[in-house]
Amino acid sequence: MNILVVRTDKLGDFVTALPAIYVLKKHNPQNRVIVCVAPLNKSLAQSCDFIDEVIVDEGGSFLGFVAKLREAKIDASITLFSNTRVALAQFLAGIPKRIAPATKIAQIFYTNRVVQRRSEVKMAEFEYNLELTRALFSDISLEYKKPLLEFNDAKEIYGVFCANNDITREIIAFHVGFGGSSDANWSLDEYEILIRAVVKEDKYQVVLTFGPDEKKLCEEMQNRLFDVNAVFYLSLEGLVYFAKLISNFKLFISTSTGTYHIASLVGTPTMTFFADNLFASSKRWKSIGDEKLQKHFMIPYDKEKREELFEEVKRELTGLLL
Repeated sequence: MNILVVRTDKLGDFVTALPAIYVLKKHNPQNRVIVCVAPLNKSLAQSCDFIDEVIVDEGGSFLGFVAKLREAKIDASITLFSNTRVALAQFLAGIPKRIAPATKIAQIFYTNRVVQRRSEVKMAEFEYNLELTRALFSDISLEYKKPLLEFNDAKEIYGVFCANNDITREIIAFHVGFGGSSDANWSLDEYEILIRAVVKEDKYQVVLTFGPDEKKLCEEMQNRLFDVNAVFYLSLEGLVYFAKLISNFKLFISTSTGTYHIASLVGTPTMTFFADNLFASSKRWKSIGDEKLQKHFMIPYDKEKREELFEEVKRELTGLLL
C-alpha cells in the first residue's frame, strides 16, 4: 500500500509527525510511506529511513502539485494538519481514502474525518498525530523508538566541530532565537545571565546556536559576551548537519521552537521554555523524545511570577552543573 502523510507546516510541527510516520512503516514494512512536506523539511524527511519518498509542496503551481500526488499512485492519505490547498489537491489527485481531523472547511474534501478537538489539549500534538493512524489501521501499535533519529556519522561531525573550535569539554548549548509556534521566551538580558552562570562554573563548554537567518542576533550576542569563553555557531550547513551536531550535546536550552524538537528527536536532553497558556504549553508541545530527558518551564505573564521562575531556572541550571 502506498500511504501519504501530509504535514506542510513548520519544522517543529513536522517533527511531531515523525512518530506517526514511523509506526505506519513499522506496522507493515511493505507499505510505501510517502510524505508531503514544506521545502524547509525536505532534507530532514530524506534522512529518515522509515520514509520512502518525499514530495515537496513548493507553494507554486497548484495543478503541478496535484500532478505530483497523482504520479505517486497513493492508496490512502493521512493529513495531520489540513488546509484547503492540500485537501483539494488530494481530492483532485484521486486518492481513494483520505483521512484528516474533522476541522476547518477543508474537511469536506476528505473521505474519513476524525473528530479530535485538539484545542482541548487532552494530549500532545504528536500523540494526536499518532491517533490518526488508527483510522487507517485499527490494530496499529503506536510505540516508537527513542531517539527516533540516529546518524552513523554524528560523532565524526561532532569531533570535527570540537577540533575546529578548540572544545575539550561537554557542550551546553543555548539557542536564544525565537520563532515557529513558540509564544514565550526569556529576554537577551536574562539569557546572558544564564549563560554567564554556566561559564562561571568552568565545567562545560558553552555554545550558542543560531539559524541561518539569525546573523544579526549572533552578532549581538557576540558583543554582549565578548569577554566569555563561548562558541557562537551560525548554522549554515543545513538542518541535517545541525541535527547530527547537537545529538552529541550535553544539554540544549531554548524556547519551544523547532530546534528544541530537533534536539529531542535525536536524543539530546533539553531545558525548554513555554508560554503559560494551554495552546502554547508543554502539555501540547512536549517533544517526541524520552520525557525523562525533557525539562519544561512555563513562563508566566505576571512580572513578579516571571522573576520568581527565572530564579528557579537559575537554581535548576546551577544544580545541573554540580
